Formats: sequence, C-alpha cells, structure tokens
Amino acid sequence: MKQMKRQTLGFESFRSTAATLFGIDPMPTMRKGQSRVGQNRVQHGCSMVSSREPRLSFTLLASMNGICDKARKRKAKMTGAGVMRSIGFIIAPILLFYGAAFAADMTRPQPPVLVSFNPWEGFYAGGSVGYIFAGRSSFATDLSGLPWAGTTSVVGEEHIDYAHQLGPLSSGFQAGYNHVTASGLLLGVEANFSFPAILRSNLQQNIAALGPSVINDNIKLFGSLGGRIGYAFGDWLIYGAGGFAYDRDRLNTTDFASGNVDDNIYFWRPGWTAGAGVEAMLTSNLSAKVEYDYFDFAYASRYLPVAAERYDSNLRFQAVRFGLNYHFADNPFAPAATATTGGVLPQSARDNMSIHAQTTIIGQGDAPFPAAYSGTNSLNQYGEMRETWSTTGFFGFKDPYEGTEFYYNPEPFQGFGLSQTHGIAGFSNIEAQKAGYDFPHYNTARLFLRHVFGLGGEQEDIADGPNQVAGKEDISRVTFTFGKLAVGDIFDANAYSHDGRVGFMNWSLVDAGAFNYSADQQGYTYGTVLDLNQKDWAIRAGYFLVPDVSNGENFDTRIGRRGQSIVEFQHNYSLFGMDGVMRFLAFENQFYAGSYAATLSNPLLINPLTDGGTPDIAATRKTRSQFGFVGNAELAVTKDLGLFGRISWWNGQSEIIYTDIDSSLSFGGVLTGTSWGRPLDKVGLATSINRISNAYQQFLGIGGLGVNIGDGALSYRPESIVETYYSYGLTENAFFTLDYQFVANPGYNYVRGPVSIGSVRLHLQI
Repeated sequence: MKQMKRQTLGFESFRSTAATLFGIDPMPTMRKGQSRVGQNRVQHGCSMVSSREPRLSFTLLASMNGICDKARKRKAKMTGAGVMRSIGFIIAPILLFYGAAFAADMTRPQPPVLVSFNPWEGFYAGGSVGYIFAGRSSFATDLSGLPWAGTTSVVGEEHIDYAHQLGPLSSGFQAGYNHVTASGLLLGVEANFSFPAILRSNLQQNIAALGPSVINDNIKLFGSLGGRIGYAFGDWLIYGAGGFAYDRDRLNTTDFASGNVDDNIYFWRPGWTAGAGVEAMLTSNLSAKVEYDYFDFAYASRYLPVAAERYDSNLRFQAVRFGLNYHFADNPFAPAATATTGGVLPQSARDNMSIHAQTTIIGQGDAPFPAAYSGTNSLNQYGEMRETWSTTGFFGFKDPYEGTEFYYNPEPFQGFGLSQTHGIAGFSNIEAQKAGYDFPHYNTARLFLRHVFGLGGEQEDIADGPNQVAGKEDISRVTFTFGKLAVGDIFDANAYSHDGRVGFMNWSLVDAGAFNYSADQQGYTYGTVLDLNQKDWAIRAGYFLVPDVSNGENFDTRIGRRGQSIVEFQHNYSLFGMDGVMRFLAFENQFYAGSYAATLSNPLLINPLTDGGTPDIAATRKTRSQFGFVGNAELAVTKDLGLFGRISWWNGQSEIIYTDIDSSLSFGGVLTGTSWGRPLDKVGLATSINRISNAYQQFLGIGGLGVNIGDGALSYRPESIVETYYSYGLTENAFFTLDYQFVANPGYNYVRGPVSIGSVRLHLQI
C-alpha cells in the first residue's frame, strides 16, 4: 500500500496527490491460457467474458477486483494503468471539488493529526446487487364518472396485483468518500444508483384496469445521494446512512381493445432514504457490505392526455443490498503508520477466489441504403445510430477441500441494436440482444458450479481469470458443469473469433451462424455439461433447457420431452509446425415450434382475411425435432497471425431458437500488431455467407416473420457479410476498436441494400 506523509494544505499538494493517485495500478493483468494442451479449460473460463448476449459505457464495477494485493505493492508509474486512469477520470470531479475546498481553507490551522492510518479512509467505488420487498404504492385515478382509488404492492409481474408481494432483484453502482477520526468515528458521503431486473422483475406497479385502459408505472432506476456515519474498528465498520433519494418512472397506458400503447410519459420522483449496514475489509483494499434501506418518494400527479385520465401515486419500498467496494487508500494527510490487518479473509480463502469484471460500450450506425420495399422486421433504410452497454461481474470460489467451484455473474445491460435488432440474419452487434432496454436492467447471467475430477498424470497451471480460479489440475481430467450459463461458454470455442467484446462483432462470426443453440432473449440457458479432456483431444456433451416458444423468455422444463442435446469432439493438431485445433459438433433439439410447410399448406393460416395479415405459424406448433452440425477450425500460422473457419447447417424446417440462418460458411484471420510496435493491437478481417431453407424462403415470401427478419416479401439471395476491425490496446486491460461491416442482401433480400455499418467500441476488463 502506497504510504503518504502528511502535507501542508494547499492546491499544489492536492495536485501532486491527485497525480499520484491516478498513477496507482492496484489491478493485476488478466492472464491468458498458457498451453495448447490445456487451452480447452482456459477457453471455457475466458470465453465467459465474451458476449453472445448483452450487457453501461463507463464502470465503477471495475473496482470490484479485490484480490490484488501483489499489484498494490508495485511502485506505480505516473502514467498508471488504463483501467485505473479510467476510474480516475470518473472520480476526478469529486477530487477537484475537495481540492477547491482545501485550497479555500489554506488560512485555517492544520487538521488534527490522525493517530494511525485507517483502511476506511478515502475514496471508494464499487457495485451491488439487492432485493426489493414490502413495496407499496397508493394511487387514485379519476375517470369521468368513474372515480376509483386503491392500494397495490410493488410487484414484478405484469398485469397482476399482489398484495404485500416480495419484489425483484436489482443491481447498481456506488461511490463515496470516508473520513475517520482518531476515535474511529466515520463520516462519509455516498452517491449510488440501482436498476431493476429484467421482465418479471421490472418493478411494475400500480397496474389498474380503469375503464378502457391499463396504467403501467415502471421504475426504470432509483438511487440516493447522502451521508454515512458510523464506527470503524479494525477491519469492521458499522454505519447508518440517509439522504436524498430519487427514481425515474415510465408511465404508459394500454388500450384494452387494441392493445396499443396510448400514453408514454417519463418523470422523476424525489424522496428520502434511511438505512444501516455492516461492512468488512476482505483484503487490504476490498470490502464487502450488507445494507438495509427504506425509500419513501414524493407524491406524483401526471395527466395522461390520450387516455384522458390523471395518475396520482405515492411510492415506498425497502431494499437489502449486498455490495463490494474498492478502497483507493488516497488520503494525502494520513501518517505512515498502519492499523489494518490486511482484511478478514485468511490467505487460504483468497487463494481460492476469483474476482474480475468487464464493461463494454458499442456505438453502431448504418448509412442510408436503397430498398424496394420494407416490412415489420426490416432494417431501417434511412440509417440510424444505436448503442449498447454491458457490465459483468465474475465472482468465483473454489472449495479448498472438495474442489467444487461456484460462480456468479451479475450483468446489468442497456441499449438496442439497429432497428430493434431486426433486418439482418447475421446481425451486426453480438451485444444487441433481442430484448432491448432504454435504461439498464439487472440480469443474473450465470450461476453455476463446476467440479473437476483429476485422472492423474501430468499437470498444468490454470491461470486466474473470469470464471476460473487459479490452480493446478491434471491434464487428463473430467469436468462437470451445472447451472445457468451460455452454450457458447463451452461449445464452438475459437481462439480468433468467439469474443464480440474485443474481436469480431457479427453474430455469424462470433459463433457458427447455423448453430441453433438454446438461449433466452439475453443469450443464456440452464443445463449441464460433462467434459473429458486429454493432452491432444477432448470430448464434451451437454443437455440444455430450451425456450417454451421461438424467441421466448421462459424455459420449457419438461426435461426429456423437450430440450437440446450437444456433443462436441476436439482435436489439437500440428500442421508443418503450426499449432491448431479442430472441433466437430452435432446438436439435436426437441422444441415446441411451428412448421413452415404446415403453415404454407393450410389456406386459413395464410389468408390475410383470417391470419391478421401475417401467416399464423404459431397455430402449427408442436414438439418437433431439429438437428444440425458445426465444423470449426483454427490455426496459429505464426505467433502473431491466426486463421479460422466454420461451416454449419441445420434442417431449417421449423421456427428457430437463436438466429435466422439455416446454413453458414465463415472464415478469416486476426493479426497482432507486434511487427509495427503495437503488441496489444489487433486487426481482423473475415467474411460469412448465410442461407436459409426453401421452406423458410417461401414462408418469408408470403409475408411471414422470423425472429430477426421479415420484409413482407422476399427476393431471395444468400446474405453475405464482410467485417474488418482494428483494436487499439490502450493498456493490457483497455481496448478501443473501430469496426466496419458490409452486408449484401440483408435479410436475404437482393432488392434491399447493400448496407454499410460502422461501429466504435470501448472495452475495459480487470
């Protein structure tokens, strides 16, 4: 820990301190897999940082990297590491505020000398997850001739009125400053904001059928700005908190007859909060807390002009939050002595923990392009700009006795793809999932356990990384995984094209285009995998739940009757001294899906007078078999140049689970910038060619809609995509990327396009 001597109050000393602070790099470098024979396990852990699913552009969650004592002992250079500089930029305004106050007080006597340096002193930042409960909202809406009043609870279910129901999960970020006196009295300030979970945990409340309308009031985010007072003793802190609270509501009305959203209003609501908590230093710079908060918001009154109704409401709820904070140890007036034991966690526990985080923001836009016609799921021909933002925490613990590993990944995300992620089968942004949000929403991305059964023989080092605890394991081993995760975390890996947060962004390049794998609208599922790894080969098999319908958010739990089975064989090979990996994968789905042929053969389902103008494929749904394969290869031509290729196919006779591609061919390469003096930079170039079955072509041709495509008609040609990017390594943990994609025949329609798409991306990881 960097020690600082007491300094005279003044602006110059503040500048010096701030410069030193921004140079500190308490975070270790993220290490990569180290051996080709062991890359299967390494790729499984590291690929979980990749994005086949969404996920804010800046991050305070980066502070959650707690096990970094070794890095803190290094002498920080003035330039600092990029991630800490990014955090420094975030807290710089706060520092400047305090610096100005210090400068104004130069004529005052020096502050009291602290008896010893306290680990709680100074700036901190972190993230949290919470649970909302006991929420109530009283309201009154006055319809002409039909006055009505009532009270409902804050609930997470749409159109359901449960009294006293427990509410949903939330996640958020916080940052603050603590000052500790010699007696242990802590005085601090903290700002925080939180956002609710996805869909059924959207904090929907005040849902009332008032005449012809339903009123929906959704809390998009809430937070507070206030103070903390407490007592710090060693590595423990007990405190109370309170202050100003706020929330952001979206209020709309839905017409009963048509289902249309008539009114759509956003408004802020002020209030107050009070609570208390306990916090403990886990290590010398990482603390964990549990906090209870009570929120009471002001009365709100809004007029809904279309529905001709007035909406009046109060809002109160309670929350319990669990959080992690990173402490910067940045008090410039603290003496050199130390009074911390370095945290309550024993070294054995720290050696079996893994804490990492990432945040990625992508801005993407397409230029105007010619189009003979457009439909419901078409790409906007006039061009537009969209953005996505994701933040993921990777928390892992390994039982030191039994060896079982437990992992939890909270993942708030926000944003939309171009045209609400419509119009291109091989969509241009892997982060833009099928469910977009204008405000951040919490999601439990992964919650799973892993157990490794060593079979003896030679061992290898497993590097610490996202969803991977450092240690030694037998190369010959069996790995069992069970829980919530993404299929792509384990299957269809590729060293050169499998991470849309640092590499290629297109869906049909990040994964095999026709790999119709199970996923909800955020890209995750539940399942179990058994993996046998040997020195030169591996074989793995998995079983996963499938959504209840195409593009569904709920999972079908009729295990055995419906689900997805996957088997993959991997061979590590050498070609003329060049190392490579080949994978062959086969999958079979039992999925509740509609049939294109059955829809086309039924006149009632394709008659505009009876089907509502869109072929009614849902009427033909039943359990159907879907099967396909993926071939996947990678080759390290040199240390800096890697090539990859994939070929994939599935039978494509019924509704899809993931994306509208029935066969795909993709290949490309990635070159590291060592030869031009930029070893952290990468340049990539790749292409994919996507096709669909004849039955799907006919279905789209009469106005059918897929998950992502449907122009109202079809002039078919294969969809062709070329993508190139340059990733500029700001540091080993921060990357800025420029990306360009050219799409010919978007949505398989040659009378639309071609389309040019440009993107910028910022990715931070610790």
